[in-house]
Amino acid sequence: MFDIVALGESLIDFTPSGVNELGVQLFARNPGGAPANVLAMAAKLGRSTAFIGKVGSDGFGRFLRDTMSDAGIDVRGLRMADDVMTTLAFVQLSKSGDRSFSFYRKPGADVCLRSDEVDGKLLDGCGIFHFGSVSLTDEPSRTATLDSARRAKENGAVISFDPNYRPPLWDSETRARGEMLAALSFADIIKVSDNELELLTGTSDLEKGAKVLAQDGAVLVMVTLGPKGAYFSTQRAHDLVPTYDVRTVDTTGAGDAFVGALLASLAGMTPTQIEGMSGEELRKTVAFCNAAGSLATTKHGAIPSLPTREEIEKCVSSAPLLGA
Repeated sequence: MFDIVALGESLIDFTPSGVNELGVQLFARNPGGAPANVLAMAAKLGRSTAFIGKVGSDGFGRFLRDTMSDAGIDVRGLRMADDVMTTLAFVQLSKSGDRSFSFYRKPGADVCLRSDEVDGKLLDGCGIFHFGSVSLTDEPSRTATLDSARRAKENGAVISFDPNYRPPLWDSETRARGEMLAALSFADIIKVSDNELELLTGTSDLEKGAKVLAQDGAVLVMVTLGPKGAYFSTQRAHDLVPTYDVRTVDTTGAGDAFVGALLASLAGMTPTQIEGMSGEELRKTVAFCNAAGSLATTKHGAIPSLPTREEIEKCVSSAPLLGA
């Protein structure tokens, strides 16, 4: 039995890496894909993790398989495709470190995962099942994702959903919103960004939006707000927790580090136990997650930038708060 199983995309992030002698932009090959990043963070914090997904049987796919394995993620659920290539994403960074994506995925191996390729034993024995919306953009991965979420929930897993909205991967905002809203019905834990909150609920008001997201039964809603920190909401408590003042160079993977730290902190708990956490317990948990996300922005890439528990705890105890 694994503490956390995630299904979705594992892909290559090509991130800016300076220029050559002719002044031409260089890109570095980095392992990416939100579900894989989340698992890598949780594994680094001592949780047992397993990945379900599909990559190409090319050099990039083998690199991703080896990287996940080296990060402590069990890859028995990873499928290697001979007929499609590993998905690629090129990341552009602004001067502040914020990123935008260009995807090469028509199709990519990640959206070719079929339900009959999913290792059901991983779903039957996991504590937390985590997924996002990137695998909902196309068939057959859409059906494989929803079938897996349904099976995991029926077998008692806590379900975690992070929409992780990437507009270039969808044919319309309307369809993206519809697919993400439908997926919310499975979720016990929901993590959204501020932009996703407004997209899914029609409001930027944190308290109102969180209540809308939780109306299908989620016991914990998290809204990440970049440099403003993160907001949590349960039936018992809600609050905005500030984040830490660090030297940001690349925000790629920051949200995934946050989610990985969150799931690592909640692993072993039931939805009822999560819902019963006090405001103080939740504030401490979110502060830990904020530190994980903040530290992930101080290095380039996603999995390579993930901090250790010791680094996170040091950040919580000594780093200045943004805006303080």
